[in-house]
Amino acid sequence: MASSSSSRQTKHQVCLSFTGEDTRLNFTSHILKPLKDTGINVFFDEDTLEKGDQLSLTFSQAIATSTLSIIVLSVNYASSKSCLAELSNIVDRKDTEGHIALPIFYRVDPSRLRNLTGRFKTSFDDHEPEKLDQVQQ
Repeated sequence: MASSSSSRQTKHQVCLSFTGEDTRLNFTSHILKPLKDTGINVFFDEDTLEKGDQLSLTFSQAIATSTLSIIVLSVNYASSKSCLAELSNIVDRKDTEGHIALPIFYRVDPSRLRNLTGRFKTSFDDHEPEKLDQVQQ
């Protein structure tokens, strides 16, 4: 039942990870539109999820079947357990399967995440330490 990364089929070319409260109606839509306009198949939860779908499982499958993930790191991104789970999954696939991870810092200084200060520190402190270790690598 296990399949290698070489035998998996790509369902989406890009998986878009973001927190909706910060970016869904503004920044993320500005990323999504040109990608779709050029024919790139993007996993975007609002377009792809159907009623009753389990968000974490659906995202995990989308990450597994895509070649690249765009992570929109915004002020509240780390406050979302589902976003951190997505990020952990993306980093794991990057390390084991060569998945490409493209972080975009939206109204966030990258040093806040790198040095874990401000809201990122508070949010990461509230989550599982092993997830934090994996993301920081």
